[in-house]
Amino acid sequence: MAQPLPPPAPAYIYSDELLKFDYGPNHPLRIWRLGLVNELIKLCGLDLPAVPVKAASLDQMCAFHDRRYLETLCEMSQGQGGDYQLAYGLGAEDNPVFPGLYDWSALLTGATMQAADLVVRQGHPVAFNISGGMHHAMAGRASGFCYVNDAAVTIKGLLAQGLRVAYIDIDAHHGDGVQWAFYDSDQVLTISLHQHPATLFPGTGSVEEMGRGAGRGYAVNLPLWPDTDDDIYIQCFEEIVPPVIEAFQPDYIVTQLGVDTFLADPLANLNLTTKGFGHCLKLMRDMAMGRWIALGGGGYHVINVARGWTLAWAIMRGQEESLPRELPWDWCDRLKLDLDERWLLDPKEKIRGRLWNRAQRDAEEIVAYLKKNLFPLLGARG
Repeated sequence: MAQPLPPPAPAYIYSDELLKFDYGPNHPLRIWRLGLVNELIKLCGLDLPAVPVKAASLDQMCAFHDRRYLETLCEMSQGQGGDYQLAYGLGAEDNPVFPGLYDWSALLTGATMQAADLVVRQGHPVAFNISGGMHHAMAGRASGFCYVNDAAVTIKGLLAQGLRVAYIDIDAHHGDGVQWAFYDSDQVLTISLHQHPATLFPGTGSVEEMGRGAGRGYAVNLPLWPDTDDDIYIQCFEEIVPPVIEAFQPDYIVTQLGVDTFLADPLANLNLTTKGFGHCLKLMRDMAMGRWIALGGGGYHVINVARGWTLAWAIMRGQEESLPRELPWDWCDRLKLDLDERWLLDPKEKIRGRLWNRAQRDAEEIVAYLKKNLFPLLGARG
């Protein structure tokens, strides 16, 4: 009798092709950070044969984006056009036009679509696209370093199959592009934990933003004050995210795993460590139950990006306990890291910034507000 085939393993989507592009020497988004993640995953013994990346087509990206916007993106990335670049958010300091910009966006979007296919059609319990998570892009406009919203494009494809999707975004910046894409829908639940909009781009994501029309109650926002640490973040996540996921009962969960929440990120002011990040990732793994499409996102301290997404991949594989506490020393030497930067898993001491008391108080008020005003809309148990 033939032996049954083993279940599909977690899938990791990556190609060095992604490293051929560059936002420019002074831009905070360093595409080469993806190569660091890939190196560290291998050094920690976590590598599987990576699934090669296939670019999304124009028609596929038009599931969410305006065709003329994408055509302009293509023209400008080839050194043509430009009449409407400012109207499309292109050419500004945040969203520079660089050679191959359209190809870069098509590759990372295709990788997210592949992640969905691997989970939905091929039965992999999780698929991780570290290049994805461009959550600020709007249907007809670039925003916040993002040109094509790979998450929104992919979720549109899942909706076309009659599936319900929960989107969880733990980037320091509000997942505005994905929220607004589905703000009227009761088939997509968007959840975003982010730094307070009064203190950080894009200035949206207040707790009162809950959806509109049929989508009322299906947008969940937890704006967190600067100096939010692991304890505050974990408490907010545990009290809100599992109950609303349980009430919504999604077919699949898409997560954006930005690590600009980490202490020392140059563009944000939250104080997470690998403890808080890892705790929330384990909860996501438990909630997804083999229906998990995972994306990268923000992160502008490149070593934190490598550490955070290596930890994320270990958790997806159920191998987090095997990770060393320290980064490989030869890798650190090559990158010229100081002694206090050589941790893979952060030390356990608590960090209490000067705004911690306000962060704690505000977080408690936000959790109470959501339980009172949003939970009844979803039938969530408080």
